[in-house]
This record gives sequence, C-alpha cells and structure tokens, in this order.
Amino acid sequence: MTIEQLIWLVPLLPFLGFVINGLGRKSLSKGLVGIIGSGVILASFIISVVIFFSLQGDTQKSHEVFLFDWISAGTLHIPLSFLVDPLSSIMLLIITGIGFLIHLYSTGYMHDDEGFGKFFSYLNLFVFFMLLLVLGSNYIVMFIGWEGVGLCSYLLIGFWYTNTAYASAAKKAFVMNRIGDLGFLLGVFLLFNFFGSVEFSKIFPQAANMLPGNNTLVLITILLFIGACGKSAQLPLFTWLPDAMAGPTPVSALIHAATMVTAGIYMIARSSVLFDLAPLTQHIIAIVGITTALVAAIIALTQTDIKKVLAYSTVSQLGYMFLGLGVGAYTGSFFHVLTHAFFKALLFLGAGSVIHAMHHEQDMRHMGGLRKKLPVTFLTMMIGTIAIAGLPPFSGFFSKDEILANAYQYSPILWGVGVLTAFLTSFYMFRMMFLTFSGKYRGTHHEESHVHESPKAMTIPLIILAILAAIGGAINIPHVFGGNEWLAHWLSPVVAQHELELSHSTEFILMAVSVVAAIIALFYAYTRYVKSARVPVADEAPRSALAKLSYHKFYLDEIYDFIITKPLDAFSRFFYRIIDTKFIDGIVNGLGWSTSEASKGVRLLQSGNVGFYIFMMVIGIIALLAYTFYYI
Repeated sequence: MTIEQLIWLVPLLPFLGFVINGLGRKSLSKGLVGIIGSGVILASFIISVVIFFSLQGDTQKSHEVFLFDWISAGTLHIPLSFLVDPLSSIMLLIITGIGFLIHLYSTGYMHDDEGFGKFFSYLNLFVFFMLLLVLGSNYIVMFIGWEGVGLCSYLLIGFWYTNTAYASAAKKAFVMNRIGDLGFLLGVFLLFNFFGSVEFSKIFPQAANMLPGNNTLVLITILLFIGACGKSAQLPLFTWLPDAMAGPTPVSALIHAATMVTAGIYMIARSSVLFDLAPLTQHIIAIVGITTALVAAIIALTQTDIKKVLAYSTVSQLGYMFLGLGVGAYTGSFFHVLTHAFFKALLFLGAGSVIHAMHHEQDMRHMGGLRKKLPVTFLTMMIGTIAIAGLPPFSGFFSKDEILANAYQYSPILWGVGVLTAFLTSFYMFRMMFLTFSGKYRGTHHEESHVHESPKAMTIPLIILAILAAIGGAINIPHVFGGNEWLAHWLSPVVAQHELELSHSTEFILMAVSVVAAIIALFYAYTRYVKSARVPVADEAPRSALAKLSYHKFYLDEIYDFIITKPLDAFSRFFYRIIDTKFIDGIVNGLGWSTSEASKGVRLLQSGNVGFYIFMMVIGIIALLAYTFYYI
C-alpha cells in the first residue's frame, strides 16, 4: 500500500479507540479497555514505521495527501489534508512509539482506578489530536490539533477532579494555554493576509524569495512564538506546567515528554523558513529560551516533590530547545526533542514506579534506600539521569552539545549560561536520584515492608526507554566523532540548515567544558546527599536568599496573582455589582416594573360595564372622524 492509502489510518485508529472506550467505559472490562486503548496506538505505530521506511526509499520526500475540502469562502480555501515528509514522519514515530509505551505502562499504573476506561479514552483522544497537529498541511489543521491537545490536557490534568487543587491546576493550564493560542491565531490571520494562503506549500516558497527583516514577517513570527511559549511552557507562560503534575503520572509523561510541550518546537521548526527571515525574533527566542532554562533549573534545585523536580527539568530542557531554535540550530533543537522524549518519558514513568511502590507518596524526604527494593526502576532511571545530565555516550550528550556549540558560535555569553544550566541540571537530577534511592529508608518499617518493584507492564516500558535513552544519540552523531549527522541530512529538505563553522578542536573543548561541569555537579551532589547524608527537613524553609527564591519558585505565581488575577477579580466584581446588577439589571427590571405598573392602570378600563364600552366606542368613532376631517 502507498503512503497516501495508509496515512489516514494513523490518526483514525486512536480516534476509534477513543470512541469505543469512551462509549464502553462502563460496560467493557479493564483488560479489554487496555487492549483496545494500547492496541490502536501500537497499530498506528506499525503503520508509521511502514510510512517512514517507504519515505526513505522514495525520491519524492514530501507527500501532500488531500482528504476533502473543509472550508471554502471567497479566496480562503482550506482543505483537510496531511503532509507526510521527513519532519512529520519522525514525529509520527515519537508520538505513537512513546505513546504506546505510556499506554502499556498505564494498564498497570491505573489498574485500580475506577475511571480506567475514561482515562484510556482521553489518552487515545490526546494522541489523535497530536497526530492531527503534526500531520496538518496548513496552519488551520495544525491549529485544530493544537487546540485539541489543549482540551485533552485539561481533561487529563484534572482527571481526579474531585480534588479541588487538581481541578484548579487543570483550569490554570487551560487558561494559560489560551493566552498563547491567541497569539498563534493572530499570527495565522496575518499569514493569510500577507501570503493569501494558510497552506505550507504556498507560504514557504513565497517566503524563500523575500529579504530578511521584513516587518510583517517579524510580527508574524513573534505572534507564532507567543503561541509556542504557551504550549511549550516558556517565560512568562510556564507556571502551568509544574502544576500539571496534578494528573496521573502517565499523563505527566505523555504531556511533558514527546507530545504536547514539544508542539511549539515542532511548529517553529516547520516554519523555519519564516523564522530565518526574522533575525529579531530569533534573538528574542534565544534570550527567552536560555532565561527559561536557567530559571527553571534554579527552581528545580530545592524542590522535594519528585514529579515537581522533573516538571521544572522539562521546562529547563524546553528552554534549551528554544535556545537552539533562536541561534538557528533547528536540527539540533529537534534532535533534543527526540532524545528528550526518550529520557524524560523514562524518568517520569520511573518516578511513577517509585510513587506506585510508595503508595502515592511523592515527597523525596520520605523516601531513601529504594535501590535494593526497586532495582529495575533504579537502573533505568539512572540511565535517564545520565542522559539528561549530558554525559557521554548517552543520547542527551550529543543533542545538548550540538545546541551549545551553535550557541557558542552565535554568542559566547549564551553558551556560558547554557553550560551553567547544564551544571545545575546534573546537580538537581543526581540530587533527586540520591535522595530517592540512596541512604536509609526514611519512612516507617511497616511502609518499608510493603515497598516492591512494579509489575512487568510498568517495568518493560522502562527498559525499552532506557535502551533508547542510552543509544538514541546515534541518529545524529556529529562529524567530529566520525558520524554522518544522519538526522540533519534527513531533515534538510524541510528544515533550514546552518553549517557549524567551528574547528574540531574548538568543538572538543566546548564538549569537555560541559561534560566536566556535569561531572563536578554529580560529585557535589554525591558528597552532599550520600556522603554527608544531608536530607531537606520537612517544613524547614531554606536559609539563603537564593535558596528561598528557588524553593518558592521566584514567587512567580504570587506575582501573577497580585498583578493579574486580583485586579481582574476586582474588575469583575465591579462589573457585577455596578454594571451588571445596578445598570443592566436596573434597565431590565425597570422595563418590567413600568410595564407592570402601566398595566395596573390600563386594566381599570376593563370594568365589565357594557354602557361604558359603548361610550368608548362612540368616542373612538368621533376621534377617527375628526382625524379624517382635519388630516385627510
């Protein structure tokens, strides 16, 4: 079968899984729900693999598959069509491959939850919208998928909605994403106004012939970047993502690893032709990205919730990706998307395994000594930690250093901040590992006796992801190590490429500096939390000013609450009490009152006296005759 015949099945199968599990959530057994929910994603993955290899052997690297005309009004024509090319084909593999492992893991993690069927239907719908996002051949189809994953994230983050805090976290994610989405939508409107189309195949060839610095393009790209900030959690719109930990752990892995939060990076990589023509926007992206990476890394240093550490780690790594986009390393940034999908999904699912074993305890201060109790979880999470710390030869080393090398070529200052962030990343990740798995168990003896390794449905995905996190860097080994940079060649027909103009010796020095920084951070964390056995004390606030800022997350939520939420609440109360209650309700109630009072007077005319009615008829006839006589 051809690509055109297969591609529509990739998103259709998860949608069918959503429909079947959604309608049968109360009648189907949990085993059947798990088979259907996981099976449709596995089938989509197999088809995606077939499409990927078909594309490799195809001289035509891009296929636009038309399904039907969706919107046609005047000069606006929007078909529902899919674009299968090197970029979207890899995203299909990530979404369906990692998605399947998360679905498989969920069969064990959520087995005792009464909303099992509903959970799997939401997961399937999430994957459907994410596939729609990456397959769309125009910005409108992409936007439908973009909004769809926002809706599903709301449903999944607030899955345990009876908990008020969890429901509030879901609303926060939904509202903050809408802020970014408005920017995206305005950018799409400007694109149509400027290029006369929303189709990639019509916009990008026109843009390729334009000179850099066009003011309209700068505005368009800034608006698109605002959309990416909301979805991919960049300053100032990142505070929703750590709160998204309210959802079940598989949701955290799905949202934070390979799907929703990478949508912004995918959109900018897809639009790299436009962003290359807007140097000012690229500079803004680089500054916002590295600032986000540093701030999130500092916050992660003092967090005690194992999932919160990983959440801020995700924000920091996304900042790295945006740094890559800003300095023109589109391939390097997308490479980090791939490796991050492996090790971050692994780390979140590993954290879920720990939480499952600890009976939903997430505070690392109450853990410790779990290495012997959870050997598979420990080993796989250690591989993920080494990968995210950027230590060779694991996957994160290659992708992180490609971004840092391009950052150095763009600005040594950005590179320096990037290395500092890498140092902090290594420290807080190994801090998490040592507090969780080293030393003595800090709970009760009764609790310790019930700690055990997770079932195979949870550990098998961990093992597969650990292998990918270890060897995933092989897909883009740089020339300095004798590699052929396969990923860069594969993406070259779609994503703008910029040559790295550094000597091999300079590249080796840059790599050595970042690796040494990560190793120093590792030994510092080991000395502090293993040798000295320093464990954060519950309810004890940090002493130093920077530690307090980190522990309280730079008070960003409090600042937003003070300068945005409270004024809006006060404004809405004013409108309710004055405008709504007194003015609008006053007008409506006044009309009702005047009508009622007038009717009380008029009804007195209805006396029931026939003589009075005859008298009024005569008066009426005389009035009509008088009117006719004088005016006609």
